[in-house]
Amino acid sequence: MNISELARKLKVSTEDLREKLPSLGFDIGAKAIKVDDRLASRIVRSWWDEKKREEQKAKYESITQKDEEGNVILDKKAEIPSVLTVKDFAEILDLSVTVVISELMKNGVMASMNQRIDFDTAAIIAEDLGYEATEVNLDEKVELDKAKRVSETISAQSDMETRPPVIVVMGHVDHGKTKLLDSIRKTDVVSGESGGITQHIGAYQVTRKDRKITFIDTPGHEAFTAMRSRGAKVADVAILVVASNEGVKPQTVEALKIAQESGVPIIVAVNKIDLPDANPDKVKQELSQYNLLSEEWGGKTPFVNISAKMGTNIDEILEQILFVTDVNEETIKANPDGEFFGSIIEAHVDKGEGPVATVLVRNGTLRVGDYVSIDGVLYGKIRMMKNYKGEIVKEAVPSMPAKILGLKIAPKVGDIIEAVDDPKKAKKTKTYRMSQSQDETFIKSKAESNDEDNKIDKLNIILRTDVLGSQEAIIESLKKMETTHFKIKIVSRGLGSVTESDVLNSEATGAVLLGFNVVASSAAASLAQEKEVEIKIYKIIYELIDEVKAQAKKVIKTELVREDLGKIEVLALFSKSDKGQVLGGKVADGKIEAGSLCAVLRKDQFITSGKINKLQVGKEEIKDVVKGQECGLEFEGQALIEVGDVLDIYREREVEKGL
Repeated sequence: MNISELARKLKVSTEDLREKLPSLGFDIGAKAIKVDDRLASRIVRSWWDEKKREEQKAKYESITQKDEEGNVILDKKAEIPSVLTVKDFAEILDLSVTVVISELMKNGVMASMNQRIDFDTAAIIAEDLGYEATEVNLDEKVELDKAKRVSETISAQSDMETRPPVIVVMGHVDHGKTKLLDSIRKTDVVSGESGGITQHIGAYQVTRKDRKITFIDTPGHEAFTAMRSRGAKVADVAILVVASNEGVKPQTVEALKIAQESGVPIIVAVNKIDLPDANPDKVKQELSQYNLLSEEWGGKTPFVNISAKMGTNIDEILEQILFVTDVNEETIKANPDGEFFGSIIEAHVDKGEGPVATVLVRNGTLRVGDYVSIDGVLYGKIRMMKNYKGEIVKEAVPSMPAKILGLKIAPKVGDIIEAVDDPKKAKKTKTYRMSQSQDETFIKSKAESNDEDNKIDKLNIILRTDVLGSQEAIIESLKKMETTHFKIKIVSRGLGSVTESDVLNSEATGAVLLGFNVVASSAAASLAQEKEVEIKIYKIIYELIDEVKAQAKKVIKTELVREDLGKIEVLALFSKSDKGQVLGGKVADGKIEAGSLCAVLRKDQFITSGKINKLQVGKEEIKDVVKGQECGLEFEGQALIEVGDVLDIYREREVEKGL
């Protein structure tokens, strides 16, 4: 190919082309008029690559304005989620992926466009590019938008019919929520739970006076904050269970605030009135401090004294539910023939059934054979449905909970599920939600990478659970354990059995391998024995949390804590040696002990440090001296002390950093 032809192809003059080629690594000679086709192709690729780099550089320089001292001016704002892909990050900043990857590399982070980074990493890069970064919970924002859309869609429909009310049961652990439901349903669910604690969100239906009532049982242990919150959002009435002998507890307050924020009517069930130390009035008084006043005391909240164990006043609870429902009838409606919306109450992966979810129908009717989607993404076709009793059903109507099978992947608890008219128009699940994949990992932040330098103790964890709800609850509890000097890193998390990959990952990272309500595959168990990796599996969440606390104590280093003892004013110098000085002084403050450390101060300026080996009063060696007392002392350290100096006396002790 002629040089002139190549120049025309690149849209430059022949002279500019000849001048530029050496900088691109091509030396064709000053008088060459032709190049072979292979070389011409290489020149074209290099030329356009270089042009692209120059354009990106120009764009970068144009967006990063600096002050007179060379500091980047943060004149733009960027809302960044806690975890996102490099590609999504580039879109938020309205920059090319190349620029972002380049900046990441400058900060020691090697990441491709599809890899995920955390907020700390993104914030550093954003600041370098002139953006002021703020962390946002995009999931929460999206959920609120979806909830608003669903609510508006349902309320805008015609032919609305009264539906069964959805009741959420809330309260502190062991205050009797599950026993109350047991009494209502006349079935024993407590025996199937570990330690008497409800581990998953469940939904049930009962009939009262030919009227159906749906109950959502939310876990009461503090670990289930997120799950409890979601339970309240789909409910029409909240029952707050409080043990009359224990009164209001932290989880009681937490549950109450969630119910109040969701705007649902509240019924208080004062439980365990059969016990000799029962004090229902105490419960009323304590709840009044949280703007929950009983009807007897002039308020609007029904209080019902019950004994879930003995079945006392259960009928009255049901009557109150129907009464509150009738009062709020206008808001408890749906169109069974309208557009289908449902909320995911629970989700998990079953070894035999595959992805399984419990859905609560909000509007319309869900039928076997329907295609369903979440966020416009096809999740599968309903091939089977079961009611809360485990009976196979063909359809689920408003306020009915149903277990659905046929999904491609497990949805997230709290997801809003919709019916799909044309499955071909929906997105495929394989491209959806990297964050919800069964095994999650992401690029460490620069801050995390420098944990050792920052003297931050950290514990790596690999977590396997049976359902997403439990996983979220565990992670929420683990976050509460973190302090300024101790961090927990979830190396990977997933649903289902512990795998060989988990074992290898644990060996490589030193992570504690934890399972909740799962088993280890035989291959994983064999490999773990071979690699000497311990797999720890639990059925009760707070026992798993206790295990993490025990593991944390192993990695948390001790720290030296200084304890000030007092001060000595130097009055006389007696002798010097290579090891130190013999001094005379007066205790100005505190109590001085032999063997203490000291800092020498001269006009409040540090001179040197040392140790007080001996204390002496007169000719007698003593263990300590107090304020106002004169003494002689042997100072071990550099002989730099002068009359008038002050010895700042202290001791150091090694203490364990707390969680």
